[in-house]
Amino acid sequence: MNIENTQSQMKKGILEFCILSIIRRGEAYPSDIVEEMKAANLNILEGTLYPLLTRLKNAEMLTYRWVESNSGPPRKYFSLTDKGEKFYNELEQTWTELANGVNALANKKPNNP
Repeated sequence: MNIENTQSQMKKGILEFCILSIIRRGEAYPSDIVEEMKAANLNILEGTLYPLLTRLKNAEMLTYRWVESNSGPPRKYFSLTDKGEKFYNELEQTWTELANGVNALANKKPNNP
C-alpha cells in the first residue's frame, strides 16, 4: 500500500468542508483561503482550489462579488449562500459523527487476554 495515496485521499475527503469553514466566517479571497489552509498544515494549490470554488458556486453553495484592487486586477471574494450554509451545517454534523467514531476506535484500549 502507498501511504501517500491514502493520506491524499483522506485530505481530499475533508477539503470541501475545510474550505466552506473558512468562507463561512466571512468573505474570502482564494489566496487567503490557500494561506489559511497552509497555516493549518492542510496545503492546497490554487489549481485545486479554483475548480472546487467554481463547482460550489455552480451548485449555488457560494456566491461572489468583485472588488477593485489598487495593485492589479479586481478580486473575487466568495461567501456562503443560504443553501451553502445549510450544506455546511450538514457537513459539520457528519464531520462530528465521523471524528467521534474514528476517535472512539483509534483510542480504544487493546483487549487483555
